[in-house]
Amino acid sequence: MSERIEALPAQGTTSGSGSAMISWRDFLELTKPTVVAMMILTSVIGMLLATPGVPGWEVLLYGNLGIALLAGAAAVVNHVVDQKIDTVMARTRKRPVATGKISPLDALTFATVLAVTGMVVLLWQVNALTAWLTLASLVGYAGVYTLFLKRMTPQNIVIGGLAGAMPPLLGWTAVTGQIEGHGLLLVLIIFAWTPPHFWALAIHRKEEYAKAGIPMLPVTHGNKYTELHILLYTLMLLAVSLLPFVTGMSGMIYLVGALGLGLRFLQYAVRLLRGDDRRVALNTFKYSITYLMALFVVLLVDHFVYF
Repeated sequence: MSERIEALPAQGTTSGSGSAMISWRDFLELTKPTVVAMMILTSVIGMLLATPGVPGWEVLLYGNLGIALLAGAAAVVNHVVDQKIDTVMARTRKRPVATGKISPLDALTFATVLAVTGMVVLLWQVNALTAWLTLASLVGYAGVYTLFLKRMTPQNIVIGGLAGAMPPLLGWTAVTGQIEGHGLLLVLIIFAWTPPHFWALAIHRKEEYAKAGIPMLPVTHGNKYTELHILLYTLMLLAVSLLPFVTGMSGMIYLVGALGLGLRFLQYAVRLLRGDDRRVALNTFKYSITYLMALFVVLLVDHFVYF
């Protein structure tokens, strides 16, 4: 994809006439708080699943604080790297760096402060394994995925999805201090969930990705090919989601919930393949978010019922 990206004029810059003032909300927006909140939810669930009882408040507080700070730092770097891309996409063109309201240098300085603070919190109050795994996730998302994979291959989401799948394992290691098989199962679930989740959105936003020169699968291979792969990955996700029951990590409550949620996801995928409708694609994307949160909540309920 060699299409040149023409940036829109900066809006709301603080230079020249000094129009819009920078507020703490602009810096908060750089951290993608909604995405970070979703990551922390899976991190908390990883912590709660790692032990029969409830972890101490220190690991819950400092572990999630450190993970959130590093995740926020990665999000800020994403804003800087994607500055030109953001200006040509409707859903991102009003971001603080894209509009010029916050300069790339100021954003990177902010990211550095967040990352250093997060590492200090994790190393000092949690454990080194969690600190370095979280940093590796930051580098994987902000560096490997955002800088390279996102622009190089339509498989960007598949390959780069590992970084976004790490939070439950980070929560797990924060409690146990070691990598264990059941913690890795949580990563595998999110890893399998990521492609159908993002490809459904990519179908809905296909024209914008094409204009920005991002080789998302619907842009490079068309909707039908993408919809088929959404269906195949949803089938794989359904199988992977049953592994906690198969391995003895969970019981019947989780099995029933995982089957119900997974079959509903599969229904969306089949409808999308049959109808090739952008509205169905958007609904599939929205349901995928509900699916992941509900799946982990059911797993957590099952865990405490059986323990």
